[in-house]
Amino acid sequence: MEMDSIECVSLMDGVEDEEIQSSVASHQYPLGKPNNILHAGNVPTSVHELLECPVCTNSMYPPIHQCHNGHTLCSTCKTRVHNRCPTCRQELGDIRCLALEKVAESLELPCKYFSLGCPEIFPYYSKLKHETLCNFRPYSCPYAGSECSVTGDIPFLVTHLRDDHKVDMHTGCTFNHRYVKSNPREVENATWMLTVFHCFGQYFCLHFEAFQLGVAPVYMAFLRFMGDETDARNYSYSLEVGGNGRKLIWEGTPRSIRDSHRKVRDSHDGLIIQRNMALFFSGGDRKELKLRVTGRIWKEQQNPDGGVCIPNLCS
Repeated sequence: MEMDSIECVSLMDGVEDEEIQSSVASHQYPLGKPNNILHAGNVPTSVHELLECPVCTNSMYPPIHQCHNGHTLCSTCKTRVHNRCPTCRQELGDIRCLALEKVAESLELPCKYFSLGCPEIFPYYSKLKHETLCNFRPYSCPYAGSECSVTGDIPFLVTHLRDDHKVDMHTGCTFNHRYVKSNPREVENATWMLTVFHCFGQYFCLHFEAFQLGVAPVYMAFLRFMGDETDARNYSYSLEVGGNGRKLIWEGTPRSIRDSHRKVRDSHDGLIIQRNMALFFSGGDRKELKLRVTGRIWKEQQNPDGGVCIPNLCS
């Protein structure tokens, strides 16, 4: 869905067999750890290679399978190669390589995001679970309405949003947007607008879009924080829309971009405006959508005396 007109004003307030290829990232490993820990950097190459699946090149986790000739592969790839050994082409049975699983139990490895700053060391079988939740793992591009697969840290994604998605960038903690649509009856599942705001040294994504909520067309605005959930909780925001002497106000905590755009939207965690109400706010003959959404972001600070949060307004 394309907008007929968008006015964006930032109020400046100062602030048959499958061939599978995969690349294996090189890691740096920490030094100076106790000698009773066996790290990947200290593992003989032959042992380390034994724990690498020959198909996907990832580390193998139980169950580790082997063919009658002793060649191993991970359980996921066993299905992908149609139950035939990728090395000798013999048919695979249901043989487990228990010896290799025991070897893996003795290893402790650094997180694969060590080069991005994670200092943690984990037992071999705990490493995979940690990496799915590691705070140092790259973020996914927060741009909605596309299948963008770009990942990276926050500064990289900010540049990516500006240069590749042509997203509007604004400095300040207050905003005043006017959304205009000549035929509001044509409501589809479509993202209308994404704007990035920079304040308190952080970046926030303001989304505004139209979609069907059941059978009812609605408009929705919500804010996401470009960082982890624990940091997102330090901030609050408000959104306000109105007209003809009426208004709707939403206050909440921005969601982290760790949560996908669709997850936030489908949880209804934001300002939702029914189409009839939006047309009422627009005034006139109710045939054109004219919505003005205003809002602000503030940081919650701990009061050292009372132990309660007090708002720190962007000034």
